Amino acid sequence: MERHRKQLASTLVLATALIAAVATFLIPPSLQAQTQAQSSDIDPAVLAMANNGNANVQISLGFTYAEGEGLPQDYAQAVFWYRKAAEQGNAEAQDRLARLYRKGQGVPQDYTQAAAWYRKAAEQGNADAQMWLGFSYELGQGVSQDDAQAVLWFRKAAEQGDAGAQEELGDSYHDGQGVPQDYTQAAVWYRKAAEQGDSDAQVALGSLYDAGLGVPPDHAQAAFWYRRSADQGDATGQCAMGTAYQLGLGVPKTIHKRPFGCARLPNRVMPRRNATST
Repeated sequence: MERHRKQLASTLVLATALIAAVATFLIPPSLQAQTQAQSSDIDPAVLAMANNGNANVQISLGFTYAEGEGLPQDYAQAVFWYRKAAEQGNAEAQDRLARLYRKGQGVPQDYTQAAAWYRKAAEQGNADAQMWLGFSYELGQGVSQDDAQAVLWFRKAAEQGDAGAQEELGDSYHDGQGVPQDYTQAAVWYRKAAEQGDSDAQVALGSLYDAGLGVPPDHAQAAFWYRRSADQGDATGQCAMGTAYQLGLGVPKTIHKRPFGCARLPNRVMPRRNATST
């Protein structure tokens, strides 16, 4: 999912310089990162800024540890520094801390804590947190399962342009999950995500064109979107494209061996995203 996101937020104006500084001066991380950070571990100037409450520096340190930028990964240290910034109300840090709770990296896996931190960030408008809070409601992880709440948070992120959330909102309309079933709206949101390169949405939009659901039936358009997905290496898109060639739907009929595991083209070729994967 996580197709989403290893970039630093735009708010971290000092991130590039600080990551470089940390990578230069950092020695192997403390084994007791959650309770303290030894001054010998970090360049004193960087440590002083972090300990003085500079949230940007704290997030940069957390990111450096989480991603292993120039040093071995240490998720416990990442949690330590993200928490400091999160407790100051920084939405980016709250979102990143939630992710570590969800994955059980640096802390025991705890969906309740993940949902709580996602909510803090989501309520400040963080689109990634809004999408993952939607997943929390959809799956009943850390909160009571509630499809309508899932849709509410997917929509907030989707309206900010988040492709993953747009695809999820399309799924909700397609399945009538949390909203009345509406293939036209499904197509609208799938298209927004597909045009941003979301391979799942590209296959889903293609399947609507194949079936004539929410859009006029158009096998050529279906093949166009399947190919866009297949060209990214998406196995479902490759399967759908192979089926189009075998049946001559939107492309010249050509007998190709189907990709492994592609026995047939189902009515809905794109399953809902696995929210535990990213």
